[in-house]
Amino acid sequence: MNDPTTIRRLYGRRQGHKLRQGQSALVEELLPQVSVPDSGPVTAETLFGDDRPLEVEIGFGAGEHLAGQAAMRPDHGFIGCEPFLNGVVGALGHIRDGGLTNVRLHMGDALEVIERLPDASLTRVYLLHPDPWRKARHAKRRMVNHGPLDLIAAKLKPGAEFRLGTDDPTYCRWSMMVMNQRRDFEWLATSATDFLTRPDDWPETRYERKARRQGHEVWYFRYRRV
Repeated sequence: MNDPTTIRRLYGRRQGHKLRQGQSALVEELLPQVSVPDSGPVTAETLFGDDRPLEVEIGFGAGEHLAGQAAMRPDHGFIGCEPFLNGVVGALGHIRDGGLTNVRLHMGDALEVIERLPDASLTRVYLLHPDPWRKARHAKRRMVNHGPLDLIAAKLKPGAEFRLGTDDPTYCRWSMMVMNQRRDFEWLATSATDFLTRPDDWPETRYERKARRQGHEVWYFRYRRV
């Protein structure tokens, strides 16, 4: 079946509301300083000048989780990938306000960056509240499919972690079905509360707060790379 590794198409608008002057300045001045290079290998050395643990967030929204993780572990390098300009602006604001020097951004398809990483180079990958594509005919667009998961598995170190968060029941069921077919990931949950309670080192996102205000349940999945 086709999936994001073969479709290679980003759906939806790339920009929402018009940027304010200060936001435009962030894009013009700060984004070039923290952008992942457009070509060549993506390594800790090329991005940060030293050998450090690397983590990737696929679709970081407004960047609050990415910034929170980066602030908690300043000795790690973080790569955030987001195709939508307004989300990138949000992340740039967090980087500026938090004085974060350990974050790099890619405005585009996350798979383009992940493919360029060395195998077994990542300590964590985050996929939080991805577009659920609820209709069955759109299931091939979901990031939780075997093609993207094969790539993620190749880039994670043994013992590294893949984190998935969703408030969509369809995506929750789909993800459990797909992940249960994998033999290269071990689900870390030992009880229901393990995936119904947000871990302490999992910063809350704006999208998650909105989902809870709307009465949605949120599920937190943690998988270890075998």
